[in-house]
Amino acid sequence: MRNRAAPSWEHFHHVADIGVRGNGNTLAEAFEQAALAMTAVIVRPDRVADSQRVEISATATDRELLLTEWLDALIFEMATRKMLFSRFEVEIHDQVLRGKAWGEAIDVARHQPCVEIKGATLTELGVRQDGDGIWHAQCVLDV
Repeated sequence: MRNRAAPSWEHFHHVADIGVRGNGNTLAEAFEQAALAMTAVIVRPDRVADSQRVEISATATDRELLLTEWLDALIFEMATRKMLFSRFEVEIHDQVLRGKAWGEAIDVARHQPCVEIKGATLTELGVRQDGDGIWHAQCVLDV
């Protein structure tokens, strides 16, 4: 019987930039949690209201590259819409991701963003399922 774990995210040590990792019972949950970890690099996610929805899609040749495409698409949306996101929903079929991100316009005084993310990198990129069936999706963000 497989252990069920609560989806979670974390940062991991990297010399120059910031590593993010999402963990979940499904591949989609791991990608959602990696996105939440990315938000937490910029701002406390609990300070971001989920009042506006943005739909995002990404495709890639494998799961690892799909993770970077997903995160880069979110970075693009944050930059062009001047928004932050605090909730994510992902569906993955083959190497096609359809996602939704909920957030709000950046309010510098309230959100107090601390860093700007330039992009997701291939450094320490990995998407895998462990022996307990838990999915892990990680990469280093260029800040």
